[in-house]
Amino acid sequence: MLTEGRRPGTGTGAADHVSLRRNNLSVVLRHVRAAGPRSRARIAAETGLNKATVSSLVAELVERGLLREGQAESERGTLGRPGQLVELDGTRVCGVGAEINVDYLAVAALDLSGDVVTERRVPLDVAHLDPAVTLDQLAELIRAAVAAVAERNGLTAGVTLAVPGLVQSTTGSLKLAPNLGWSEVPVVDEMRARLGAPAYPVRVDNEANLAALAAYSELKKDADTKADDIMLLTGAIGVGGGMVAGGHLLRGGHGFSGEVGHMPVAPSGGICGCGRTGCWETVVGLTALLNKATDPDDPVRDPSLDVEQRLAEITRRAEAGASRTLRALADVGTWLGIGGAILVNVLNPDVLVLGGYFAVLGPWLKEPLENAIRDRVIAPEGGGCRVVQSTLGFAAAVRGGAQISLDQVFHDPTLIGRDTSGVAQ
Repeated sequence: MLTEGRRPGTGTGAADHVSLRRNNLSVVLRHVRAAGPRSRARIAAETGLNKATVSSLVAELVERGLLREGQAESERGTLGRPGQLVELDGTRVCGVGAEINVDYLAVAALDLSGDVVTERRVPLDVAHLDPAVTLDQLAELIRAAVAAVAERNGLTAGVTLAVPGLVQSTTGSLKLAPNLGWSEVPVVDEMRARLGAPAYPVRVDNEANLAALAAYSELKKDADTKADDIMLLTGAIGVGGGMVAGGHLLRGGHGFSGEVGHMPVAPSGGICGCGRTGCWETVVGLTALLNKATDPDDPVRDPSLDVEQRLAEITRRAEAGASRTLRALADVGTWLGIGGAILVNVLNPDVLVLGGYFAVLGPWLKEPLENAIRDRVIAPEGGGCRVVQSTLGFAAAVRGGAQISLDQVFHDPTLIGRDTSGVAQ
């Protein structure tokens, strides 16, 4: 990274100075995010920037509403001359994430500190609706989230849409979402039109990728957890996967990675939403579990019922020892381990994270899953991979989307205008 005292590049003049200043603002802001509240002197020592430069950068970041003055350093037990700490300011800038899934829509706004400002999920039978109707309803949820940010004098840095399918993030288009029945939908253009061409950017990404980023952030909060490389498996009607390696999301050569639900693991299995036979999600998706555990007229299959209510009923039956439910969970857990073993053999993550409905029903899925991985992974002790349950539930993708929107600010703090009045513009 460029810092003062290093050559900023081959060019000269004002443009180089502006670029260097922007980079150094990012260095300081990202350092405070990673390391926590710091005095100006300590930031200078840890980043290699000189003290005068850090003082100037901090002052600008405070004006932009990204940092704020904290308590005196001596109050935290630091010896020597006390310094004024600076910390992330979570009051002004927020990112919004929104999700389209088979049977629900969701939205969340996070502030710069990662705290939830607003969060909502509504059941909706998306697979049987025209895309325009779904996008209309999602736009209403986004507008409400942006309004909630504005009510606290906040500024929306961006909106990131999460969808379960093949996404071209660079063009803002959804190429194919088999479980939604959507193809070639310019979701970013459609959403921007519904939101009235907002000043903030609108992006789209695969929901499993965004959920993986949120799960990675969740694990990094635990100082005792070694999680440089994680694989998230998220389950609903479909199944997706996201891999974070060394803190970076693996998207693949064309950005289409993560469609693990379509690995052919059961050649004699059922027909998948993609039209192929025996995809992994046909044996581990929520539909597969419900087909094994319930009768066709069971109310728990009603797609208009919120997914958490449906899972609460499955949990109740499992806790009551219902034999059919327990057999279904054991079967799904074993198939989850069969596919998971393939991923562990190929990618060797430190941690395999269960998200979505897999996390909710983890107490019954985890043991057969781990047994299957241990039996099928060639490396000793399952390749050292641990299986953990995410605590984010069905909020992972929207929180990951909000994080993506905020990450742009961390990489370029000048995207947020100076606010010397103390009120977001």
